[in-house]
Amino acid sequence: MIFVLKELKVAVQEIYDQFDASHDFQHIERVLQNAEAILATEPDADGEIVRIAVLLHDVSDKKYSDSKENEEKLLNLLNLSEEKKQHIKDIIESVSFNGGNEVEAKTIEAKIVRDADRLDAIGAVGIARTFAYGGAKGRKLYDDAEEVRVQMTEEEYHSKNTASVTHFYEKLLLLKDLMTTEKGKQMAQDRHAFMEGFLEQLKKERAGKA
Repeated sequence: MIFVLKELKVAVQEIYDQFDASHDFQHIERVLQNAEAILATEPDADGEIVRIAVLLHDVSDKKYSDSKENEEKLLNLLNLSEEKKQHIKDIIESVSFNGGNEVEAKTIEAKIVRDADRLDAIGAVGIARTFAYGGAKGRKLYDDAEEVRVQMTEEEYHSKNTASVTHFYEKLLLLKDLMTTEKGKQMAQDRHAFMEGFLEQLKKERAGKA
């Protein structure tokens, strides 16, 4: 399966290279790294399933694609049982936050992939990715008049072009408490604190106090 994973990496990189810097192949490499760290603490998890799901989890992301074509095409290239393919699809479906309307991560593999992906959404890298995506979409850095939404539908979450700082309060600052594995919870602590420090510094600079 090592050979298959190498080939799959090449195939998915061609897709991710078309996305902006917030969801490029470097994002996938970091999520793989996070997943390996969590896998080391979860001996009962299927590492093969986790690694494939990480590689495929954004190839048909709604932000960049209107269909599951890439996901289906790549899965069909793999010599896996239909049961394993469905498991991978279920994992991918459970990764997205969707404004708090997330699909339950029912298996340890789904929990690992979701935590690994969300770890890359917070901390220093998470800050960089947020502004990279915001810039690619023409979003404001911040908007003091914008109300932070506590509850929203999946459609509302994806359709409103909120300022990048607003995104911290609507999603990123919530992720620490949504981690599902013990290692994920542990890894999230420092990253969450770094984001809080960044937002506090941003407030000071905007107020001319730093």
